[in-house]
Amino acid sequence: MEQTNLQLNKPDSQTNEWDARLHHATRATREDWAGRGISYLCIGAIILVVASMLWFISSKGIATFTQNHVSVWKFLTGTNWAPDTGHIGAAPMIVGSFAVTFAAAIVATPFAIGTAIFMTEISPNRGRKLLQPVIELLVGIPSVVYGFIGLAVVVPFMRHLVGGSGFGIISATFVLFVMVLPTITSMTVDSLRAVPRYYKEASLALGATRWQTISRVILRSATSGILTAVIFGMARAFGEALAVQMVIGNAAVMPKNLISAASTLTSQLTSGIGDTIDGTLPNNALWSLALILLLMSLFFNALVRFIAKRGQLKHER
Repeated sequence: MEQTNLQLNKPDSQTNEWDARLHHATRATREDWAGRGISYLCIGAIILVVASMLWFISSKGIATFTQNHVSVWKFLTGTNWAPDTGHIGAAPMIVGSFAVTFAAAIVATPFAIGTAIFMTEISPNRGRKLLQPVIELLVGIPSVVYGFIGLAVVVPFMRHLVGGSGFGIISATFVLFVMVLPTITSMTVDSLRAVPRYYKEASLALGATRWQTISRVILRSATSGILTAVIFGMARAFGEALAVQMVIGNAAVMPKNLISAASTLTSQLTSGIGDTIDGTLPNNALWSLALILLLMSLFFNALVRFIAKRGQLKHER
């Protein structure tokens, strides 16, 4: 009888042992929990930092309108920028920023698309060996170096070509053109390489030439990616400060043409933020310019996501 009871109790003890092992966290499980906790902690820290930046810039930027009682419409449309005397029309800087951004994108996009086509369709091996290192080199050059090159080469060249001081929107456009070209080119290359290979094979099988295949099949299929690359390049140009400040002239007046000296939001911020006192109207006005830059960055990001989503839906159809 006792032997029988021991035999009956033995399976119960084994079952309890296996239950304890199943409910006990192993080393791999604990490491997984630790990794997940660290990931959540990092994500929370990033969200906190971004939210703090948004709150800080927004609270500083709206002080011009809440504390100094400046009209938002007059701030955005005014053409006289003299914060020391109470005139804070930001229209010259806004127009200057958009002018150099769109001009640089218009000039850089054809070169970027042509370079990307050469690297992916015409001569992939030679393009990867020769052009890829050049693009990576252009990405790694600091902004101040571009500014010095523009100051030493572009400005004297424009002064000799069209007259005047040489400083202006056109000089800043050439500098930004070189700076945004690697960004647009790299993303365009990725977009062209992402086009399914059977698109090209089907086009060639139907009798299309190589150029017809490139222009009517590959480029059209990669349109959303190319637009995304252009938007990223424009965002880079819109937020560039030091290189533009060195060649644009820093004149806070409404630009009359491409060769006249002008100013951008970033150049005005970098040149004036150190000469103001916190809490005064000139300082609050500069923070309002920073708020415009922040809103434009959010707009560019939203536009990129919209274009990417439309392109994804188009391919799914």
